[in-house]
Amino acid sequence: MQVNNPRRRPHILLAACGCVAAVKFRCICQGFSEWAEVRAVVTKTALFFIDRASFPKNFFLLIDDQDWYSWRKLGDTMLHIQLCNWADIMIIAPLSANTLGKIAGGLCDNLLTCVVRAWDYSKPIFVAPAMNALMWKNPFTEKHLSSVDDIGVTLIRPRLRDGEHCNGAMAEPGHISATVLLFLELQRKKQEAARAVRFTA
Repeated sequence: MQVNNPRRRPHILLAACGCVAAVKFRCICQGFSEWAEVRAVVTKTALFFIDRASFPKNFFLLIDDQDWYSWRKLGDTMLHIQLCNWADIMIIAPLSANTLGKIAGGLCDNLLTCVVRAWDYSKPIFVAPAMNALMWKNPFTEKHLSSVDDIGVTLIRPRLRDGEHCNGAMAEPGHISATVLLFLELQRKKQEAARAVRFTA
């Protein structure tokens, strides 16, 4: 992944699904907003856990219905396409078992899954699942995680309980942000090394 203009802040598209861990979504958005331009997509069920009024008025917090707001006639661009073109990286945190299954099956019945279906997988996409322990241990979860891994989605694993057993709890917001920052730093070093090789050649 290369940001077209290295001097600008990265464009980060955050997304949240309907699960209890979505109560941390505002914290996640705040963390990324410290070093990136951020827009956010939330599902209808995520709104049960997210207080939209707590976000700054100028913050882009987008919902399903808005996918149609800019469309007037054939040829007009849909919001999910605009978001795909705008974003350098996408992070879904939390990712519910339901949306994981949709992505693995290629379904696109809301704004979030339409973005994922239209995503350019030369650009990174991270997911931080959150579900109860029984859902996490279900055989379907392993199959779905394998499917999204095949298309280039990077997993930010749930937290471990007692240091070894995973109960499906979403990774902490700070860990999610640090994972993406580390990825960007590694990409920057690779680009610098490649430029150095071209210069010496």
